[in-house]
Amino acid sequence: MSNLLSALLSRIQSNTATVGIIGLGYVGLPLARAFSNAGFRVLGFDIDTHKVEKLNAGKSFIKQIPDAVVAGMRASGFEATDRFERLNEPDAILICVPTPLTEAREPDLTYVVNSANAIACRLRAGQLVILESTTYPSTTRNVMLPVLERTGLVAGTDFFVAFSPEREDPGNPTHSVTHVPKVVGGLDDASGDAACALYSAIVPKVVRVSTPEVAEACKILENTYRAINIALVNEMKVLYDRMGIDVWEVIDAAKTKPFGFQAFYPGPGLGGHCIPLDPFYLSWIARHHGMTTRFIELAGEVNTAMPAYVITKVTDALNDAGKAVRGSKIAILGMAYKKDIDDPRESPSFELLDLLLKKGASVSYNDPHIPTLPRMRHWPHLEPMTSAALSPEYLSEQDCVLIATDHTAYDYQFIVKNSRLVIDTRNATKPVTAGREKIVRA
Repeated sequence: MSNLLSALLSRIQSNTATVGIIGLGYVGLPLARAFSNAGFRVLGFDIDTHKVEKLNAGKSFIKQIPDAVVAGMRASGFEATDRFERLNEPDAILICVPTPLTEAREPDLTYVVNSANAIACRLRAGQLVILESTTYPSTTRNVMLPVLERTGLVAGTDFFVAFSPEREDPGNPTHSVTHVPKVVGGLDDASGDAACALYSAIVPKVVRVSTPEVAEACKILENTYRAINIALVNEMKVLYDRMGIDVWEVIDAAKTKPFGFQAFYPGPGLGGHCIPLDPFYLSWIARHHGMTTRFIELAGEVNTAMPAYVITKVTDALNDAGKAVRGSKIAILGMAYKKDIDDPRESPSFELLDLLLKKGASVSYNDPHIPTLPRMRHWPHLEPMTSAALSPEYLSEQDCVLIATDHTAYDYQFIVKNSRLVIDTRNATKPVTAGREKIVRA
């Protein structure tokens, strides 16, 4: 064992290592909390100065992490900074930045490359660099590593490199970072040893794999599996709707089988930071290897068509009520991509909003977790909006109420009672007994 590795392992095992985290969003901040709670000094890096100032004041910007938690982290030594020249301070640097798609649905690794460049400017011997951002297999070795090694330092000898995919599930307290096994792929044995030692301090189990490529492929497989199965039930929903069969009842019946079936549920489209994007990363790298992933791309087509399907259901329902979409008042309930969170990333609600506005509807929204709509990268033309109060008067004024996210905070009996027409994309109104004639499931 080299002296550098031995010294790093000693600092990790004694909790005297400083952990640096680049990107303090829905992945990075929970990770910072985990290491802070484990007794490590944590230095968080972010380009958003407002976010840095808020965290240093002991305030959170993520619903699942209360202000008291951030205040406790600060008391334990956590610090946020936008000064990337301090990247020489941490012993381990974890990259948790977005990996979006371009307009052509190709990987956009700008944030990863920028992070690697920032690290390279301050890289010192003995540091551990781990990429957590979801990406295609070979990114760590072929994209990040060359940037780091341009310093003249050699990975595996002078510093250490690994990939460990984030498995954060926003809003799920039982599946937080400290409750989920961590897959780790080191560039070499020494890098794997260092990364496994680091994560062993915060997770119940470390699953070591042979290479970063295996770890990268693992995350892509997990999310592609979900995307394909969601596409299957979305397609079933459209078919069974035409046949007059309740797809939700079908799923409830099928999941009584104790083997060979896992329930997935349809919706108005895919949302979140992983499932809508990751399969396209795999399709892109497959083309570079002379292969077309037809199955995956077909699933993507099905899922991306769901918002348009929902708008068709809205149009038909309004038509049956003697109204056109143009000029109708439509309220969207839920702008987060799934229930009980404040995360709007890739939420299909934004496409629903955009499509309805383009058809001439007067659209408003309510979301108890998102009081003001943030500016979204794919929807920069949408005007700023604030959440309307969900009063009987507001609901009764609407020609249509579209349930896009099934937040637990909603009283669905109240919503149906006070609405003229309800389009339910999540089966949220299943328990409602009175006024079912107003409900159209989409």
